[in-house]
Amino acid sequence: MRPQQVLILGLLLLVPVLAFLFLFGFGTNHFALPTYYPVRVDSTQVGGKWQRDTVFHRVGNFRLQDQRGQTVSQRDLSGSVYVASFFFATCPQVCPRLNTQLQRVQEKFRKEERLKLVSYTVDPQHDSVAVLADYGRQFGATPGKWFLLTGSKDSINRLAVEQYKVLTPGPSMLAGTVGLMHSQRLLLVDRDQHIRGMYDGLDPKEIDRLMTEIRILLYTYDHQ
Repeated sequence: MRPQQVLILGLLLLVPVLAFLFLFGFGTNHFALPTYYPVRVDSTQVGGKWQRDTVFHRVGNFRLQDQRGQTVSQRDLSGSVYVASFFFATCPQVCPRLNTQLQRVQEKFRKEERLKLVSYTVDPQHDSVAVLADYGRQFGATPGKWFLLTGSKDSINRLAVEQYKVLTPGPSMLAGTVGLMHSQRLLLVDRDQHIRGMYDGLDPKEIDRLMTEIRILLYTYDHQ
């Protein structure tokens, strides 16, 4: 074999080895989910030096009733990651497709106690506890795992517009009614009530991404 050929062969064998060593030494990846809606930047002094820290929006507290007639608040979600959505029971097309995708999420994380689903009705006048109980059975919603929530219009308005920011206030909102507006957006909320992900609830690929990012978020809590 000619010296040139030996040199080329050696380089070809050496490149994978160097690539492996590089990845082994420097290739540890830490995938971090974004945090949405910064509120302000605070400055704190650490070790005699000032550091800037962004403060992010937190979803506020609520008190609503679930499909069992039990009162549910943020306290019941303490320590959990949850997926938030808005729907109404008489919605003929979008909501059934949305909740079919949420059914996939529930099934995937059925044994994961730290994952909850929280669905708010935007038609509380019609969607009573009894209506939500029947609606939940259609989609296999497990009480205590998948909360279907109803309450006053004002409370749900504030949650949709001010807390989850999925709806834009308009004349009907100012009049104190939701007007059966709803969103196909799903939100991933962490255990500190920060919004960490947004997804198109009608797109199966987006739901796959949601489930992946739920696992990532739970992994970060397990390996802090």
